[in-house]
Amino acid sequence: MSGKLIVLDGLDGSGKSTQSERVAERLTAMGYKVKLISFPDYAEPSSTLVKMYLAGEFSQSPEGVNAYAAGSFYAVDRYASYKKFWEEDYLSGGIILSTRYTTSNAIHQMSKLPKEEWDAYLKWLEDYEYGLLGLPAPDKVIFLDMDREVADRLIMSRYGGDESKKDIHEKNMAYLASCRETARYSAAKLNWAVIRCDDGDAPLALDEITDAVMESIGTALN
Repeated sequence: MSGKLIVLDGLDGSGKSTQSERVAERLTAMGYKVKLISFPDYAEPSSTLVKMYLAGEFSQSPEGVNAYAAGSFYAVDRYASYKKFWEEDYLSGGIILSTRYTTSNAIHQMSKLPKEEWDAYLKWLEDYEYGLLGLPAPDKVIFLDMDREVADRLIMSRYGGDESKKDIHEKNMAYLASCRETARYSAAKLNWAVIRCDDGDAPLALDEITDAVMESIGTALN
């Protein structure tokens, strides 16, 4: 019996890693068997091409690496993670809670394409990752939406104001703004839940966001 795959995604600075940990704690306290995973899996060699890409080794601009090539870097990392670390848990009925997933390709890589090609890219992702690679499709996707100005301040506080620590995505404000557009498009097209994580000036309280995520997840666990 297959388990459930729940994905929390969002742009840089949206707090998805923090929320994933909080949600995993709550689900565990409720008696569910939960495995928390995150992508890219930087500790594993499968993420080598992702790290090279984000470090700017192929191009100093995200747009310099086409959406299908970069998407493949991330997909291979997910495949390796699935086969090595969570396939057994998933197939035995556990809950897999993932920070980022195939959804991140839709958000970050699709923005490199003209809008008239977005539907074809989403179809390619589905065929490639869930069909050809055999990765599980999510039972629930939750996108944590945060105003870019609020998120950008959180990113800067994360690095203590040191711009050199940002990757090529985080350094490019225009790129992240375009990614918010593709995220909203994907959410509408693929029926993702969208949870607003700020009030227009500052992040919402962590508990308020976690409560909203838990409410959204509820229907997927039945």
